[in-house]
Amino acid sequence: MHLLLIWILSALSLMVAAYLLPTVEIESFGTAMIAAVLIGLLNATLGFLIRVMAFPLTWLLPGLMYLICDAIMIWIVSRFLRGFAVKNFTAAFLCALVVAVVNMLLGGLA
Repeated sequence: MHLLLIWILSALSLMVAAYLLPTVEIESFGTAMIAAVLIGLLNATLGFLIRVMAFPLTWLLPGLMYLICDAIMIWIVSRFLRGFAVKNFTAAFLCALVVAVVNMLLGGLA
């Protein structure tokens, strides 16, 4: 149940980012749910490898490196998932920032 709630909150965060950012488009809530799963899976695998390789920078700029890593995952998923479009890497970074803020605000619900 807890995992399902986190999944829904992540999808809602993506929808909020798409609403606030004109450079991010999500076709439907179902697409946001699929994107949330794919971003989570990429973060668990590829994201871990990127964080390990970028450890010296993570040590110096921890918050920024996590946002950059999340932006990379969002950008990759947007390239492969129809109905989820991110115009460029700057848009992916801003999307990651909005998602992080919304997740922080809604985190108490999970």
